[in-house]
Amino acid sequence: MTRILNSLGQGMYHAMQVSGMIFFTFLHSALWLFRPPLRLRVIFKQFESIGVNSIFVVLLTGTFTGMVLALQLYIGFSQFHAEYLVGAVSALAIFRELGPVLTALMVTARAGSAMAAELGTMKVTEQIDALRTMAVDPHQYLATPRILASFVMLPVLTMVANAVAIGGCYFVGVKLLGINPVVFVDQIIIFVDMGDIINGLIKSAAFGLVMGSVCCGIGMNASKGAAGVGQATTTSVVLTSTLILAVDYILTALMF
Repeated sequence: MTRILNSLGQGMYHAMQVSGMIFFTFLHSALWLFRPPLRLRVIFKQFESIGVNSIFVVLLTGTFTGMVLALQLYIGFSQFHAEYLVGAVSALAIFRELGPVLTALMVTARAGSAMAAELGTMKVTEQIDALRTMAVDPHQYLATPRILASFVMLPVLTMVANAVAIGGCYFVGVKLLGINPVVFVDQIIIFVDMGDIINGLIKSAAFGLVMGSVCCGIGMNASKGAAGVGQATTTSVVLTSTLILAVDYILTALMF
């Protein structure tokens, strides 16, 4: 019994420690955003790393997600002679949920893991300590640009994913399954409003803050050499993915 309670206590202590570390990273980095110097070159480099370099995987994910969604909905709706709703339901699912969530998960796997590994390597090789000796705050130089880039680029990538996903739905539904193209588009216009799109982009921005804060916080506190870097990278991706799904539920309950 004592051993069980001890394990539970250690688990709760570790969870609180990680939560505090992530919150401190976010708060410290957010405060540095409004204080000079504003390192635009570093910020735009992170825009490229997180945003531009993730476009290909986002395009693939969005396209095939839309194609599979249209096919599955057509199979289900055809049993009730409601094939004309494939476009509307697909668009609602993409704009509200699939676009923001899948984009965030894929960018976390590609850019978030790289972010945590890079910062973890800098930590164990004492490069972060070297920044402090040069009177450079590591959060300002390393974390703030990454969190800001994640916050800005996730909505942009989500818009790209939404567009190609709708295109994939249209291709499968209209070109392969024979749905009337006018009906397909009209149903999307009728059922989808601007609020669905905006709320999805708000979700993406929140997911960007989660990804940047978690990956920077855990990466900058890695330890135990190369093994610690690998552990920090794995923990960052798993924790970020879990928090994205949790935040998605909370925001969905508040928005819709």
